[in-house]
Amino acid sequence: MSEKSHVNNLLLLIFATVCLSTSGPLGKFIDMPTVVIIWWRSILAMVFLFTLCAFKGISLKIGNKRDRFTFFIAALLMGAHWITYFYALKLSNVAIGMISLFTFPVIIALLEPFFSKTKLDPIHIVLGIIVMVGIYFLAPEFDIKNNYLQGILCGILSAVCYALRILILKGQVANYNSTMLMFYQVAIVTVLLAPVLFFMDSSNIKTQYPYVLLLALVTTSIGHTLFVNSLKYFKASTASIIGSTQPVFGIIIAFFFLNEIPTIHTFVGGSLILATVIIESVRSKKQ
Repeated sequence: MSEKSHVNNLLLLIFATVCLSTSGPLGKFIDMPTVVIIWWRSILAMVFLFTLCAFKGISLKIGNKRDRFTFFIAALLMGAHWITYFYALKLSNVAIGMISLFTFPVIIALLEPFFSKTKLDPIHIVLGIIVMVGIYFLAPEFDIKNNYLQGILCGILSAVCYALRILILKGQVANYNSTMLMFYQVAIVTVLLAPVLFFMDSSNIKTQYPYVLLLALVTTSIGHTLFVNSLKYFKASTASIIGSTQPVFGIIIAFFFLNEIPTIHTFVGGSLILATVIIESVRSKKQ
């Protein structure tokens, strides 16, 4: 790969990371019930991804019933991940919501032995403890009635759902196109969440549609596609390290557009959690 191509691919990876980081500010800003936002995000992303599959000639054929079941479970986990993540953003703020979600790399490392023949590495227990310390700094007080603590717990639950989804889909990435996998997941979420439109108020879509469109197009379709595509040119660990800057970009965007200023506790807790992401990414690169 030439130096110019490498730089271009690196810039595309950074751009993908910025696109993905808009999920936090948009999730906090959009004035609609969380589940309604996710339904609109899913159906619009479904249209974008189907168009992309048709344009690129990507096959939508699923090989067997077992894979169909895997896709369905992955979609359930993705829907749960999105909903709990957006609740985390609504209950707390962009910084806490995004940082809580980024506990997922360590959660993956701790859960992976249950999904494969790999053994639990003692360093993952240490990283897990560091994450717990980071969460302690994030929480203003350990009172379940405190909105910020509720936001942190929703963020961690979202991270668990995200980690399980990645582990379940790990074996499917080699057999199916990533855009096709994402299409089926958003399609299933769209169908499953459709009933909420009958008992939740979605009238605000008239004023919120530009932001929902950005969420579906920029965050979900463009961000996801470019980030997955970057794995052709970079190691997963390299992409993970750059991807771990999402909360940083999200906090910057929230500062300028939502006037959110993180506290010193958020910076300390966030630094500890993001440090574990970088450590795990560097370690996986050496293995």
